[in-house]
Amino acid sequence: MKDPARRTAYDVVLAVERDDAYANLLLPRLSRERVLDRRDAAFAAELAYGTLRWQGVLDEVVASAARRDIAALDPPVRAVLRIGTYQLLHLRTPAHAAVHATVELARAVAGPKPVGFVNAVLRKVSQADWEGWVRRLAPGDGRDALAFRHGYPRWIVDEFAAALGDESDELAAALAEDRPITHLVARPGRITRAELLAEAGAGAEPGPWSPYAVRLAAGGDPGALPSVRSGTAAVQDEGSQLVALALVRCASESRGPQRWLDLCAGPGGKAALLQGLLADGDRLLAIDRHEHRARMVAGARVPYVVVADGTVPAWPAATFDRVLVDAPCTGLGALRRRPEVRWRRRPEDVERLRPLQEALLESALDAVRPGGVVAYVTCSPVPAETTGVVAAVTSRRPVTAIDPRQVLPDVPTTGPAPYLQLWPHRHGTDAMFLALLRRESNG
Repeated sequence: MKDPARRTAYDVVLAVERDDAYANLLLPRLSRERVLDRRDAAFAAELAYGTLRWQGVLDEVVASAARRDIAALDPPVRAVLRIGTYQLLHLRTPAHAAVHATVELARAVAGPKPVGFVNAVLRKVSQADWEGWVRRLAPGDGRDALAFRHGYPRWIVDEFAAALGDESDELAAALAEDRPITHLVARPGRITRAELLAEAGAGAEPGPWSPYAVRLAAGGDPGALPSVRSGTAAVQDEGSQLVALALVRCASESRGPQRWLDLCAGPGGKAALLQGLLADGDRLLAIDRHEHRARMVAGARVPYVVVADGTVPAWPAATFDRVLVDAPCTGLGALRRRPEVRWRRRPEDVERLRPLQEALLESALDAVRPGGVVAYVTCSPVPAETTGVVAAVTSRRPVTAIDPRQVLPDVPTTGPAPYLQLWPHRHGTDAMFLALLRRESNG
């Protein structure tokens, strides 16, 4: 390939649209297969992730410059124009170089026919910088302008505003936080954090909240670390570590060995952390309804893994002392790591998932013994998926909410009690939500 970085970014952007691919899975594989050097791999990642992150806004710019509905363009041409527009408005690539390279990319992937059109559109885009396009397409300082300026659909901005409090002055900061840092977990009993820090090299730092977290330096490659390749350490957001630790640290009302249940365990990160923290005699059962995800849990060296539907219990009621429900959700708390999700999700997805979330929490409360604790977790700050689900279920059940601050006292600004809400702009983590619920004796 003449321009392997741009071609790789193009292949990722096109596959996300055409095949519903996930960029964070596809891009590393293509970079390895094509043996991209570090510089090309980094540029491909910037182009692919940046284009996907800003896709809806880039489409508005392209449509204005082309005076044509972008949906009417052939997918390869649309992908090329998105990549070229991202370079012109958000990177330091000189305009003439960005236009020329993108035109050549168009020629390589779509043939000579659309080359003139791509060239003309990109030259119109280059006539204004990013601030100029903001003034042209999203003037003012309301939420529409915020959504455009930060590359979000308006409905997600509204959901974040509701989660932060509609009068919050943090909304712009929450939207601006879109550059993830790779977090690692030193799996207890397999490697210490000090050993992982030494292996991670210059620039790596201990996570401020989890005693098992390491934050890699920007651009660090976790796949190059022997401990990650062997499974003694793993990539895991520090927020995910914290919600599992909170469940571990809750005082138990049971005597003797504890029985644990991870109700939606795939791909296994939280289950592996819990497994490493079990006391002698404790046992963890990890389940997932999808066989391939259950295999991933087993691959994380969790010994008891079953393929099962968490809403249809395969165990007697009141069997477990602690239950983790990492419920399927919109994933809007992890938009930094999955840039395509912000344009793939729709408002109706929130309501579509809610019955499943409520059913899983009901099942968890049935599974736990009186006095036992359930941790309800989502990687989403959306109130309908977090406090809304908890309120709906607990209104029908005798439970007591445990304030996570009691077991995570060093983590600041976690939102209104008795729940915990993490945010990228506050904590440097995904926007994880946690409710700790103790089943009452007559529950």
